[in-house]
Amino acid sequence: MKISLEALAMLDAIDTRGSFAAAAETLHRVPSALTHAVRKLEDDLGFEIFQKVGRRAALTTAGRTLLEDGRTLLRAAGDLECRARRIATGWEAELRIAIDGSLDAAALYPVIAEFYANYGGTRLKLMYEVLGGTWDALATQRADFVIGAVGDPPPGATYATRAWGQQDFVFCVAPHHPLADAPEPIPTDLARQYRAIVIADTSRQLMARTAGLLDGQDTLTVPDIAAKAAAQRTGLGVGHLPRTLAEHDIAAGRLVEKKLAGPKASAPLWLAWQSNHHGRALEWFVARLSEPGCAELMQRRAH
Repeated sequence: MKISLEALAMLDAIDTRGSFAAAAETLHRVPSALTHAVRKLEDDLGFEIFQKVGRRAALTTAGRTLLEDGRTLLRAAGDLECRARRIATGWEAELRIAIDGSLDAAALYPVIAEFYANYGGTRLKLMYEVLGGTWDALATQRADFVIGAVGDPPPGATYATRAWGQQDFVFCVAPHHPLADAPEPIPTDLARQYRAIVIADTSRQLMARTAGLLDGQDTLTVPDIAAKAAAQRTGLGVGHLPRTLAEHDIAAGRLVEKKLAGPKASAPLWLAWQSNHHGRALEWFVARLSEPGCAELMQRRAH
């Protein structure tokens, strides 16, 4: 290879400082050595890189192309060196975070901004998972850390977990739905006669889970929690929604909360991660999200 990162850094300094003499001062080299190095590089490449324009050293068209693309390589090399140094001190190159689909990734953004401001360098990858999909993301190692995993961990799981509060659900229907005026509590046999709006579990390996679905009930499967709420508002079906999501629509009269026969629907939420993962970025997120009130704040910001 005829050009090195050192040579690109030299060309960058000459272009930035405007002259060989000024660049030599920046690079702690004598101007004659810099001139010789550029001439040798031009001979090796077979084209002129700099030309004299008054007292300045100006890039030729070919030289400008070489340096503009070369600066991309310089930045990439700098980033690589920085990331390697961070990994050597215990910071992960990448942290993959799965978020339960009932939450909103945007609710995590203030925490991410705080992380970047103080410890940026680890690349973060966010993804949504639904129901048992959060646990499955750990089982299949497509995620290192999950936020708001719903329900208990699967039997035999060896993940590290931390309780993250409780999610309460309410059974909701549109104001014009037949169940809106039904006497309460609504019997199970009556609720079963109406279509349920559901989000498909995203598990790939573990057994898929359902929530609030009655045996034999017709279903309409939608892509996410926002679509589920919208489908219920239009009367396409019924179902449970997180209280923090539904309460605004209930207050505005767009949904009606109804009581079903049987216990109230709720589920524990968890933070969970690979038990053999000991990176410092993971440790930071676990500690930050475990602070008092963080789970409740994220759920309310989400909706």
